Amino acid sequence: MQASPFRTPFRALCAALLVGLPAVSWGASDTAMRDALEAARQQQWNRVDERAIEGHVLSGYVEYHRLRNQLPNLSPGQVQGFIDRHGDSPLSEWLRGQAIAKYGHAGRYSDLLAVADGEPAGTARQCYYYAALLDSQPQAASEAGLALWLEGNSQPDACDPLFNRLRANGTIDEAAIWDRKMLAWQAGEAGLSTYLSSQLSGQWQTAIETADRVSSQTRAILSAPACLGPECKATAAFYQAAMQRFTREDTPAALAAWQTMAPNLNLMPDDRQVIEEELAFYALVRDVPGAISWVDSVLPSLESERVLELRVRRALAERRWQDVIRWIAAMPAGQQENSRWQYWLARANEQLGNQDAATARYRQAAEDRSFFGFAAAEKLGQPYQLNLERNHFDDASRERTAQLPAVQRTEALLRIGEDGLANSEWLYAVQNGSHQQARALADYADHQQWHARLVQTTIAGNMWDALDWRFPQAYRDSFMHWGNQTGVDPYLLMAITRRESAYNPVALSPAGARGLMQLMPGTATLVSRQLGISDPGPYGILDPELNIRLGSTYLRDKLNRYQGNRLAAAAAYNAGPGRVDQWLGSGMESFDLFVESIPFRETRDYVQAVLSYRVIFESLANGGNSEGVSLLSENEQQVRYDRALLARR
Repeated sequence: MQASPFRTPFRALCAALLVGLPAVSWGASDTAMRDALEAARQQQWNRVDERAIEGHVLSGYVEYHRLRNQLPNLSPGQVQGFIDRHGDSPLSEWLRGQAIAKYGHAGRYSDLLAVADGEPAGTARQCYYYAALLDSQPQAASEAGLALWLEGNSQPDACDPLFNRLRANGTIDEAAIWDRKMLAWQAGEAGLSTYLSSQLSGQWQTAIETADRVSSQTRAILSAPACLGPECKATAAFYQAAMQRFTREDTPAALAAWQTMAPNLNLMPDDRQVIEEELAFYALVRDVPGAISWVDSVLPSLESERVLELRVRRALAERRWQDVIRWIAAMPAGQQENSRWQYWLARANEQLGNQDAATARYRQAAEDRSFFGFAAAEKLGQPYQLNLERNHFDDASRERTAQLPAVQRTEALLRIGEDGLANSEWLYAVQNGSHQQARALADYADHQQWHARLVQTTIAGNMWDALDWRFPQAYRDSFMHWGNQTGVDPYLLMAITRRESAYNPVALSPAGARGLMQLMPGTATLVSRQLGISDPGPYGILDPELNIRLGSTYLRDKLNRYQGNRLAAAAAYNAGPGRVDQWLGSGMESFDLFVESIPFRETRDYVQAVLSYRVIFESLANGGNSEGVSLLSENEQQVRYDRALLARR
């Protein structure tokens, strides 16, 4: 396995910055700091050489571990002093969080509030925080505590003091206990559900028995009482939970049961809407026969973006263009204005002969930098709207950036092999800096060729139009070389890599895919055998050059499978060729309908991202000019997306 590609530029920078200083002193200091930090983590203070690390830019990390170990026996003033001294580092918030947890556990609520800065992250710390606030802000703390209670999974023990006080003051009453029992039932938390039953009085016994009966036999919901619990307080939560389980278990039967029961249930509109939204969603996802008329009858009242999206996609699959217009018009304004739906409004109007309306919608969609925005621009025969933001920094600016404490800590952490902490330092600086400071950091990362960190910087700093930084020319020579060797469009390779790993050469997915192009080890083995080279194994595959070579070859095989069609090949790279072969069986007559028909949201989004990223990469290679760049080839736009696209083998 190669050394981290992030470290070499840092070493070079350090050498440049420290001209005239004895390099051995920095080496010895870093070694001492690395050893001290490891010892501090293990609370082995006899191993920490204080003199050797005195004045080191990372000395705050050792102090953090020392203070953390002393909690809760530190005063709030000591904690706040550290926070103030390290306010430009994530160390400040880390110690604040530790103090909240330790003070809360010790019941030192006044000390907790002295160091807190609003609601903390994490359920346990939130429970401590609101327990501390109950005396001074009872209403706000009770409302927040009730929200923490209404969770279907077990909450940390840290929440017990808060929940006990809320039960004592009546905020958590028997209705709240029942509501949580229903959430636990939905979450499959049988133990928690049983425990909560034991906390209810005899007035809830019929409701408990009804839930138990329906849990054992879902269809028993048809004989459930229309009123459950004292004053019917159990009814709404029961039917929401039971119908959710029924809907996911057997949607056709659940729909039939609901149509029978619904007229006889006295539910509030909001409670009824929750049930019907879930039922409509699954009826469309699972294509329940005969369900469409019922979905159409309830859809206007649901205010559900996900169900409206499914309904439009259903209309597109059936080429019901008037329905496409109808249901896009029913979307909330924010959803409807998305370039995707503006594009489909244009397509629908075009199919219906409303050319002026189609042109207006295409123009609106074409303002967006996206797959459908680019497709709309091609319909109009106009250039893509890249909205490219240019930033200019000089060497003097970079030298000033290099002297920032956050940058020096980042580089020092990288020198001692603490890449994770280095990323935390860097991104904290980006997120807490000004607009200009964040861009100066991005420029610095770009010039250091920290490709993965640069992409993270643009995300943390919301630099969505800084395309040169969002899509850097990382590993360009390798992509051009292996693209030429395999006959694969190198910009497509760049786009896939950007989507797969964002240039992290050691990226590892939950499924086990590895490296820049996220290859499974088994795939790497097969492709290596095909090329007649040694199996790289799970670590050798992380080598950037080899990963790109194997990924290029694998993608070439997918392109050959689909007669060079990049859209189908990209879908196969994400979801596997077997699924794509199956999807082609639906026989879509155009590329846009094929993309919209992909049943997996992940793959549908993936294909759109890869093809639009490809446009951006080629345009950036042309100096930011999209002239002559196309989203798809003429053949990819005109071919029918059916089984005929499969190459004969």
